[in-house]
Amino acid sequence: MHPKQEELENKLSQLCQALDNHLEDKFGEHYRIHPNRLKRGQAANPTFDGLFSTSLAFTLGYGSQYGRGYVMNVEIRTLDKVSQYDRAHIEADAFKFVSENLKTFIPDNDLDIVHDGNVMKVVGDFSLGEV
Repeated sequence: MHPKQEELENKLSQLCQALDNHLEDKFGEHYRIHPNRLKRGQAANPTFDGLFSTSLAFTLGYGSQYGRGYVMNVEIRTLDKVSQYDRAHIEADAFKFVSENLKTFIPDNDLDIVHDGNVMKVVGDFSLGEV
């Protein structure tokens, strides 16, 4: 992998971890965490503990009006039934957080967060500049 691509993906990963921490701060006490999950703060990466698990996956975007990008997943790790209202509220808050913080984490690329069907996706200029 090219070093600049690796740097971009590291910054996106940092944004994901910040999103995870934000969601934990705001909604982490609303549901019991899955019994197989560590309590918040016990794993080296916030994705692996607490109520929320955030992740990124690159997609070429075939069949998408937005094309390629990084799908941002937010999973609620609980055995409790999560209401549709709470799920929609959490997803809306996650979208707002990423929208407000994307330029902070990745200021040099023209990126945006969009709803692509039922997923959040970071789209835009993924060029590596001078290589």
